[in-house]
Amino acid sequence: MTKIFNDPAQFAEEQLAGFCDLYADRLSAVPGGVVAHHAEEPQVAVVIGGGSGHYPAFCGTVGPGLAAGAVVGNIFTSPSATQAYNVARAADRGRGVIFSFGNYAGDNMNFGIAARRLADDGIDARIVVVTDDIASADEPERRRGIAGDFTVFKIMGAAAARGLDIDEVERLGRAANDATRSLGVAFSGCTMPGADEPLFSVPEGQLGLGLGIHGEPGIRDIDMLPAGELAELLVNDLLAATPEGAGTRVTAILNGLGTTKYEELFLLWGHVARLLRERGLEIVEPEVGELVTSLDMGGCSLTLMWLDAELEPLWRADAYTPAYRKEAAPLAGLRPPAAEAAGEGQAAAAEPASPAGVRAGEAFAEAIRAAADMITTQEAELGRIDAIAGDGDHGRGMVRGLRAAVAAIDAAPTDSGIASLSALAGRAWADHAGGTSGVLWGAALEAFGRSLDQSAAEITPTDVAAAARSFVDEIAELGGARPGDKTLLDASYPFVDELDTRLAAGDDLAGAWAAAAASARAAAEATADLRPQVGRARPLAEKSLGHPDAGAVSMAMILTTVADVLADRGDTQQQPDQEARDE
Repeated sequence: MTKIFNDPAQFAEEQLAGFCDLYADRLSAVPGGVVAHHAEEPQVAVVIGGGSGHYPAFCGTVGPGLAAGAVVGNIFTSPSATQAYNVARAADRGRGVIFSFGNYAGDNMNFGIAARRLADDGIDARIVVVTDDIASADEPERRRGIAGDFTVFKIMGAAAARGLDIDEVERLGRAANDATRSLGVAFSGCTMPGADEPLFSVPEGQLGLGLGIHGEPGIRDIDMLPAGELAELLVNDLLAATPEGAGTRVTAILNGLGTTKYEELFLLWGHVARLLRERGLEIVEPEVGELVTSLDMGGCSLTLMWLDAELEPLWRADAYTPAYRKEAAPLAGLRPPAAEAAGEGQAAAAEPASPAGVRAGEAFAEAIRAAADMITTQEAELGRIDAIAGDGDHGRGMVRGLRAAVAAIDAAPTDSGIASLSALAGRAWADHAGGTSGVLWGAALEAFGRSLDQSAAEITPTDVAAAARSFVDEIAELGGARPGDKTLLDASYPFVDELDTRLAAGDDLAGAWAAAAASARAAAEATADLRPQVGRARPLAEKSLGHPDAGAVSMAMILTTVADVLADRGDTQQQPDQEARDE
């Protein structure tokens, strides 16, 4: 359990500040992460990243021969697109940027958006996603990334240090990923800072097979095994997934997840090494220790990367980072990045607002503030629901996003219209919450605002309903999910459908919204009967059954809170043609 902290919500930021102070001779803090000091010569910048809680991944492996920069999100939460963009801008050395991270929905979306922003700036930006965990899916492209992140990062970092161009660095990174397989086991769950209980527990006398590094439990629990039998399980399953055409030379990482002691890892390695050699494999410069952790989780993972004539020299190449060194590399002549290289993104200017647009903005602001207060009281419950088949961070991510949205609204001019406030709130939510829900809610709020003309003389209930549907459609398009996949869409589409129906029947906005929010609540409860088809919960479908989706629940909570705000404001506005229909 994490004992040293002030405000649990600020744990990630405070630990990063201490880390940057400690290694100020070789790293610089930039908005969203860290960047290595570097020489003058142009070079491809390999920028890695993900949530906090995994040290030495990700910032601990920034330095010569490895990553040029690391983007650091909140605990177990993907960094925002703006954070990734800022770090990449600072790390860029004139030959393009390659983002690399584990295969998680939030990371894919946020780094993808950042790459598009870099391309708009004229910076060649590529993405290499790590998919090494054989337990998470049968199809390689759907697997998540765990400790195999490190082998891919190392290969690309060494290739970049050799001066190879971005096409070659990307190709070698993909080759490393194709050659890498991992499998992990958990002995105990990890505990978020400020929490009293771990995100999950392993039954006494058992271990969780196929864990994730974001606090996810194993895909199934099996009886605890002696070290020799555990080694056989890990080795046999990985060798059964040997890449086609692989040779007999491999490197290995036996990775501790947080509280498994080095001595235990050394003991287990003795059995693993023996088994690999008995299978006719030659082990090249293996690593045993903590490289990709999960806070204080008890457990370990085994990673194998099959080597060839291209990959082996890169794996053996020098590297010098705070947490990983092959050989000491000289620091003389290295310099920090230019201060102006890492600038915050700017929000686009919006059109002036009419009185109707300002009034709608006031209602929007009141709803966001009320939602922030409500979700703060529900943070622990949302985290509990999310932890059943996920990482338990949903409540905290929603609180961070809503608080950031409120701060952005409070800082806006008093005559701001609804489109302006929606854009500000959405960008702030995405930038500060990160993760899947952060990017989805942020983009959806921006879509909501774009759908409304804040300069119009009147904003009708139909306009609001159309904007609400744009909000939901943006989530579907960006997230790639569909109704029935057990996501927040399962509460969102019933809401907008019922809202349209009620307004067409002549209900006023407040009454229609309240009825639609009731539909969303019922639909959120019904997600307990669904199997997750996307996201982190998908590999844990059986454990998810009987429990509602956290995103759907929080969506229904917020929609209900908005209904209360509309009722309190006395918003009984009806459609302009209602009287004509009544006649």
